[in-house]
Amino acid sequence: MKLLDVIEELVGERGLDREVLRSIIAEGLLAAYEKKYPNLVLRSQFDRSRGDTRIEVEQHVVSTVQDPETEISLKKARFIDKNLNIGDTVWIPFEQPIGRIEVLHARQIIAGKIRKVEARAIYDEFIDKQGSIIHGIIYKCEYAGMVIKVDDQLAFLPKSLSSPLDKCIVGFSVRALLKEVLLEPRGDNQLILDRTSKEFVKKLFELEIPEIFEGLVEIKNIARAPGYKTKIVVASNDKNIDPVGTCVGLGGSRIQPILKELGGEKIDVIAWTDSREEFIKNALKPAVIDRVELVDDSIANIYLATDQRSLAIGRLGQNISLASQLIGLNLQLIDNEKKSREPEVDTDIEL
Repeated sequence: MKLLDVIEELVGERGLDREVLRSIIAEGLLAAYEKKYPNLVLRSQFDRSRGDTRIEVEQHVVSTVQDPETEISLKKARFIDKNLNIGDTVWIPFEQPIGRIEVLHARQIIAGKIRKVEARAIYDEFIDKQGSIIHGIIYKCEYAGMVIKVDDQLAFLPKSLSSPLDKCIVGFSVRALLKEVLLEPRGDNQLILDRTSKEFVKKLFELEIPEIFEGLVEIKNIARAPGYKTKIVVASNDKNIDPVGTCVGLGGSRIQPILKELGGEKIDVIAWTDSREEFIKNALKPAVIDRVELVDDSIANIYLATDQRSLAIGRLGQNISLASQLIGLNLQLIDNEKKSREPEVDTDIEL
């Protein structure tokens, strides 16, 4: 197969620029010849008529040739260019062969340069989408995570950035946040996806709730324990819009697609309020809080009935942990029956 045919095949299969490919192949072949003949001055030229790359050697025009590899007689030189004189230089085709080692060296260089060109093309295609949600199809399940096919490219969703509720089923569609677009692949991966971050949940709400996308309803804060629960605080910039009802929808119609995308992860939608005490009560739902006492800038005492304690704490302490993250305070639970005692902190109850 001629080199021109190889180039055309790569152009068709991978969508690479024809001129860039010619340059890469010429550089790879030149490197192979330079490895075999390090003492010669060589260059590569693409011969369009032959559809191939030609290697040429620089030779000095002399009256008497002593080194045929670097010198050419004036008589021969003037067959090439009648204007040449002694002391000039001329490029002539280099006909010496290269061995298997040099051919392998050329292949490695060409393959490496093609990978860099392809990586740059992927980077240019996806860099503007970094930080947004993209849709793909699960292509392969691996020990370290999932390979997702996005358009014609493969992206990687690491296990560490997957929710515990995520299932890897080849052929199933999935949405994820395009967390990172690498200029050069890390291992085999250049597009890194994420389904565990707060940003992923925020972007899902922006996609599913038009009022959030339009700025009529604002997301003030998010706290998330992937696979368990997300608490999201919303506020309305229009007094006629109920922010919580807008996000949940009639009968939960609006929030259901988000819950489905998160595999059934619970979501508490909390209305923003300027009252810190009321905000803390809302953040600790589904528990019913009787009273909140702000001790200082870092601690709040939470008074509640004994039967509400486990609800406030949540499984593995995650409900109170998420509420604490939203508010920025250390929340200390106090049973109403124990008001006279020192405040207690419970974070180890498991439901």
